[in-house]
Amino acid sequence: MASSSGTSSASSQLPNSGSEDDLQALMHQRKQKRMLSNRESARRSRMRKQKHLDDLMAQVGHLRKENSQILTALNITTQHYLGVEAENSVLRTQMMELNTRLQSLDEILCYMNGGGSNDFGFGVVSNGLEATDDCFMRPWSLMAMNCQPIMASAGMFQYC
Repeated sequence: MASSSGTSSASSQLPNSGSEDDLQALMHQRKQKRMLSNRESARRSRMRKQKHLDDLMAQVGHLRKENSQILTALNITTQHYLGVEAENSVLRTQMMELNTRLQSLDEILCYMNGGGSNDFGFGVVSNGLEATDDCFMRPWSLMAMNCQPIMASAGMFQYC
């Protein structure tokens, strides 16, 4: 009987070792499946990361190109601005010169019309009518009757 009990204990261990082996095989299979899943997840993560990096590099290229275009436009605009400023400077100088000439012409007209005399070259006035027709012979004398200069402002000129 001892042999039978020894056999029975050996046979009782056999089903245990078989189920233990099955359990270890199942755990090993799950471990392999988890490792495979983790590898696939890591591969997808690396692919997403690479795609994100590629997108960022494309965006950097686009932004550099746009920046270059903006700098070119800024340089062109600056050149145009400097040209307009130079032209404005010339026009201001010409305007000052023309104002000086106009003032000189006003002084000449005032002098031609008699300067400081009381009648400004119009002759004697009687009953509100002039005795001479100087104003018809010299129409510019009406403009310079008070010997005040004709003033022009920059707003009177049209800019293109």
